[in-house]
Amino acid sequence: MFRNREIRQFAIVFSIITTVSAVAGYAVRPSAAILALASAAAFGIAFFVFTRARYRSIAQVSDQIDLVLHNADHLYISDSEEGELSILQSEITKMTLRIREQNEALKREKNHLAESLADIAHQLRTPLTSANLILSLLKHNPEEKERKALLREAEELFIQMEWLITSLLKLSRLDAGIVVFQSGQVDVNSLISAALRPFLISMELHDIRVQTDIPEGTMISGDSGWLSEAVQNILKNCMEGVGDNGKIEIACEETLLFTEITIRDSGGGIEKEDLPHLFDRFYRGRNSSATGYGIGLALCKTIITRQGGTVAAKNHPQGGAFFSIRFPK
Repeated sequence: MFRNREIRQFAIVFSIITTVSAVAGYAVRPSAAILALASAAAFGIAFFVFTRARYRSIAQVSDQIDLVLHNADHLYISDSEEGELSILQSEITKMTLRIREQNEALKREKNHLAESLADIAHQLRTPLTSANLILSLLKHNPEEKERKALLREAEELFIQMEWLITSLLKLSRLDAGIVVFQSGQVDVNSLISAALRPFLISMELHDIRVQTDIPEGTMISGDSGWLSEAVQNILKNCMEGVGDNGKIEIACEETLLFTEITIRDSGGGIEKEDLPHLFDRFYRGRNSSATGYGIGLALCKTIITRQGGTVAAKNHPQGGAFFSIRFPK
């Protein structure tokens, strides 16, 4: 206790005041000096007992903090009576809980990062292995027709890898918070036309029909470029679901509360067990033969939710997958 400089200074000042009071009291009457010394002694003892109890409580708090720092399972809960020290102990307890929550979150993020890196490595390794096999076949295949077929297949694999890497870069930019969305009024008809444009040739080759029902002049608020990216990922998923000779229906409806864009395909729908995880990153479905990388719909959800919208998926009662994008008015 006396290692505290303030306590030592107080003891010196108190001794000086006591001495002066005793001398002054003795000059008036000896009994006054005795009374001054007795009062000072009583006050000093009371102060010493109170301060020592306080230091013991502070020492207990210090020991508990040390346990928390060196034992992840220990949690300090204040059991002191009401008072300033109890408030301090309560704040320390809340700080401990917050630090523990942050540590748990960091552990989860670390595990998620490790799993994501493993998924990325696996998803890149598959097309790379196929590309290497094709290159090996090209070395020993002199026939021009087969060589052209292998080159087309290799080109498709590299396009897939380029799409995967581009999507991952976009996701990382969104996660890092470095993307600034340019909010403005977006015409829904123009948005859907821009989203369909990259797939027109592929749709024609696979005889996929697109039917739109969007009222003229329907507007939503957001970044047109990124919203087009989000819709494209849903369309890509629908195209994979319908296969050849399929149909995709795109509609839009306005209410007093929101504007809703719906996209429905004529495919076999979504497996019931996959619905809760459809927008999870790197989720490819429980079906081992599922195509895709589990990136597109996760990117779609991130883009839409960051701009105040919502996206959901379900199976339509008449068959096929049904996607709904809503933006509040």
